[in-house]
Formats: sequence, C-alpha cells, structure tokens
Amino acid sequence: MANVKTEYLKRVLKPIHLWAIAVGLVISGEYFGWNLGWGVSGTIGFLIATLVITVMYITFIFSYTELTTAIPHAGGAFAYAYRAMGPFGGLVAGYATLIDFLFATPAIAFALGAYIHFLYPEISVLYSALFFNVVFIVINILGVKESANFSVFITLLAVAELLLFMGIVSPHFKMSNFVSHPMPFGYSGIFAALPYAVWFYLAIEGVAMVAEEVKEPKRNIPKGYISGLATLIFLALGVMILTGGISDWRKLSGLDYPLPEAINIALGKGNNLTKIFASIGLFGLIASFHGTILASSRQVFAMARSGYMPRFLSNINHKFKTPHWAIISGGVISFIALYTGTTNQIVVISVMGAVLMYMMSMISLFILRVKEPNLERPFASPFYPVFPFVALIISAVTLFAIIYFNFILSIYFFVGLAGVSVVFVLMGKHKIKLVEDFMVAPINL
Repeated sequence: MANVKTEYLKRVLKPIHLWAIAVGLVISGEYFGWNLGWGVSGTIGFLIATLVITVMYITFIFSYTELTTAIPHAGGAFAYAYRAMGPFGGLVAGYATLIDFLFATPAIAFALGAYIHFLYPEISVLYSALFFNVVFIVINILGVKESANFSVFITLLAVAELLLFMGIVSPHFKMSNFVSHPMPFGYSGIFAALPYAVWFYLAIEGVAMVAEEVKEPKRNIPKGYISGLATLIFLALGVMILTGGISDWRKLSGLDYPLPEAINIALGKGNNLTKIFASIGLFGLIASFHGTILASSRQVFAMARSGYMPRFLSNINHKFKTPHWAIISGGVISFIALYTGTTNQIVVISVMGAVLMYMMSMISLFILRVKEPNLERPFASPFYPVFPFVALIISAVTLFAIIYFNFILSIYFFVGLAGVSVVFVLMGKHKIKLVEDFMVAPINL
C-alpha cells in the first residue's frame, strides 16, 4: 500500500455556507449559457429538455448526498469511484470531475467579460475574463471561511437580482412569443438541447469538494444540497419561461448576456434600468466563478494528495490553510481555455465531464450498496434503487446526445481520457492501493 501523508483542511463551513456554495456554483447558469439551447430546440423543445434534466438532478442529488455524507472526502466522485471500483474507477471519475469544473470556470469568465463589454463596449471580453481569473485566484487563496462568507453575500445578491429580473419582465410576458417557433428542429432538438439544460444546474455537485471543510458533514451536507437544489429549480424555470415570452426568442439565443438584453427589449433601448441590471448581474456570474474555482481546486488537491496528480499540488499554504498550488494550476487551465475556445465549446466540454461523473457516481452507489452493506449512511437515497437508476439513465442519454451532436469535441474529451489512462498505467499507479481516510473500507478485526 502507498504510504500517503494526509493533510487535512479546516472544518469551518455551516449549512448557510453550503447553500451559498451550492447556489453560487450554479447560479451563473441562469444568467447565460442555457439560452444556447433555444438555438437547437426552440422554446418548447428546450422546456421539455429542461424538465427532463430537472428530474435527473432531483434524483441525482438525493442519491449523491448518500455518497457525500457516507464518504466526506474532498475528492468527491473520485473518492467514491475509487472505493467502489478501484484505481481505474477513481481515475475516470476524477478526470470527468476535473473537466467539469476546470472548464466551467473559463465559460463563466467569458460571460463576465461579455457583461462588462455590454456595459463598456471599449473593454475587451478576453481581457476582462483574464482579469477576473487573477482576482478570484487571490481571493480563494486567502482562506476558505473568508471565501465562503463572500459566497453567502454574493449569492444572496445574485438570487435577489434574479427575483428582481422576473418582477421587471413578467408584465411584458406574452405567451404568443413563448410558443412562437416552439420546436423548429422537431424531437431531435430536445436531445440536442440536453447539455444546455444541464447548464442550469451544473456544478451543484461541487458541494462534495468542500466536504472535509464542513462542520458536522453528515447532518449539514443534506441541508445544503436540498435547499440549494430547490432554490435553483425555481429560478431556472422562472427565468427561462419569462425570458422566452419577452420577444422573438431568436434574438436572445446566441448571446452571452440574454437577461440584460431581455430587459432592454422589454423597457426600450437606453433605459437606465438595463445598465443597472447588467451591473448587478455581475454578482451572479461572480458567485459561480468564485465557487467553481473553490470546487475545482479541491478536486485537484484531493487527486494530488492521492498521487494521481503531481504531489506538490496538494501542498497547503501554512498561513491561509488553502491548497494554493491547486488553485493556481486551475487558473492556468482557465487561461489556456480562454485563449483557445469559444463559450459554446467550453460549455459542451464542461457538461460532458459532468454527466460522465454523474454516471460514475451512480454506478459507485450501486456497487457500494452491495460491496459495503454495513457502510454508515447518515442519508440514504430515497426510493432506492429507482432514484439512482433514473439519474444514471438520463445521464447516459445526455452523454450520448452530446457525443452525437458534438462529435469532434467528444473525440478531444475521450482522447484526453485515453492519454491520461496510458500515463497512469506506465507510471504504475494502477498497482498502488491508497490508505487515505474514506478511500478504502475499514478492516474489521
């Protein structure tokens, strides 16, 4: 067995922090990205896709919480899959999770840049995105409690703004606009829209990445997940439906700033409220940007601590007690993605990582139920095995849809996984058994 020196993170997070992290991680999905789904499915087609994905997330989160509370490890799905399926299972789940969060970060950075550009056209989208990258790397290095308190503040502002948005545009909603060109691509459009519907909820699973930093995780993690998901379902459906009824939805389907433009259409060009909304709209994007950096760095930290990535990435800053090298490395990946990709491409790659990770997590849950029936499960998945099975099937269908409609990007994704697997074997990592807390079942003497 590998003799792993385990370093631990501070337990400082409470349920309000978890709610803020859960909602904050995701809430940018209500501000941009989802509207790209209209372009491939129409409003009704996308509504159907969103309802399917909402069912997937309800069943997934209730099932995933069983794993998170039973195995509160910063590696999240990586740790669950390792414990259930061994080194290769951990590798696949860890790779998928890294792609999920590391690519969500630059996608949100692009949207931040687009909002700034909407307000001040002379400012470059790219340079704004790079600036936000640097600022929030520094904030995350300064400390998890400090960054979590910031999450609470910024997430509350973001939720309040979305409620304000719904209040402003609802008097201008017309059902005739929403049902105009409802499914221009037929039923195939529903499948093409699935990855964009995932963007409404993608990254909520990131709460698992801070499990080692939660006070009383077995009691508090379910509270954070369930309250966060309920908030997001309400906001996602409200924003999507109301925005679709403001005008011809095709005017908004390709923008990185659909909400300010929707207010612009509703209230008229040049209305001061439009720019005010766009200004405070940055809060929602900042909340998710901050949260994805937090979650991705914990994934890098956990995998490096386990020897699946360079060991120095698991070093913890002695002053701030945060994994500073893991945070910085994620920033480097984000910089590269910003220079080489588009928002649409980065969103699709991030979603691909997410749904593969969901599949690996649900498979891990089924295996652990058989392999370790006596594992302490403070929160058991309700309606087992129906909930995890539904989550697994919808995730698999979504992954197939992404591959079918984005074949070239899918090749890049799976070539990357194959390359990582080859290096993993050549280094002999598949033969090394980990002895970290929660990574293996305890030995009953």
